[in-house]
Amino acid sequence: MNIGFFTEGSYEGKVPRNHPNMRTDLAWVCATNGTHHPMITLHQLPDNLYDLGIMIIPKKRRPLLQYDLLSNYKRVCKKVSIMQESTYNYWQDDPLDEQVWYYNLLTEMDLIFCHNYVDVRYYNGITSVRTELLPSLMLTDNLNLPEVKRDGVIIGGNFVSIYGGFDSYQVALSISDNVTAPTTGRMKQEETQILNHIPWVLWNEWMEKLNHFYAGVQLGTPAAGTFNMNCSYLGIPCVGYSNLNTQSLLHPNTTVKLGDIVSAKNIAKKLKNDKDFYQTCSEETKLLFDKKYSERAFVNHVKDIFKTL
Repeated sequence: MNIGFFTEGSYEGKVPRNHPNMRTDLAWVCATNGTHHPMITLHQLPDNLYDLGIMIIPKKRRPLLQYDLLSNYKRVCKKVSIMQESTYNYWQDDPLDEQVWYYNLLTEMDLIFCHNYVDVRYYNGITSVRTELLPSLMLTDNLNLPEVKRDGVIIGGNFVSIYGGFDSYQVALSISDNVTAPTTGRMKQEETQILNHIPWVLWNEWMEKLNHFYAGVQLGTPAAGTFNMNCSYLGIPCVGYSNLNTQSLLHPNTTVKLGDIVSAKNIAKKLKNDKDFYQTCSEETKLLFDKKYSERAFVNHVKDIFKTL
């Protein structure tokens, strides 16, 4: 299929395989041989340009309410879809008119793509639109990561509820006092007093830095799950919740039920003290990544969906 991607990104065209910042959204464009356009340029594009459009609505959507988005989207693409951004219900913190606008947009789609099984059930509940998984993806052919001595724990986000940073930090301490977090736009400055931080870097460099950690902990709300997936590719065991696909499918031995910090701490202690358990988790998650989240698995998955449109 001829696929067009539409996001708030400012770039036009294809994504080359050697792109230095191959985040999941760019990897999707590359792996499907899609073409990207900024969504606010839809009115400039010709009719029926694409068989399928995949659109990611940004968190800051107020300007879009004044733009003739839907009619232009349906004019340019024969089939239209939306890909979930963030957690399934994050948009319900927005002003009510934005919530109604977003909901109405969802109901006009031919297809909704989402991250996790829990998200499929959610969108099937609030709309009658067909909903399918679009798994997170990483393209690995340009990664050349050496074997290194691994030490310390990295948590998947900062000290806000969506990332579960405080809970993740508490669990991480069961493995090591050497705890690090990535830097995001929601980082609290006070965090620097109690743990280390990796500055924002391009994706290739992020993977190089992640490769140095012994274990990961991510006890946030379910979204794309790229942290857990990245850990899996590297063979780094990650403790996390079962409502996140990249956790439950890739790290089955270190997955706990939502809110079960007791079990999470027990698993963390076992990763620290039981080297055989750690090795088993490390080897198994690498095998599961290749089986379930490799580019090959992703392409086969989306081909099966595209055939039915």
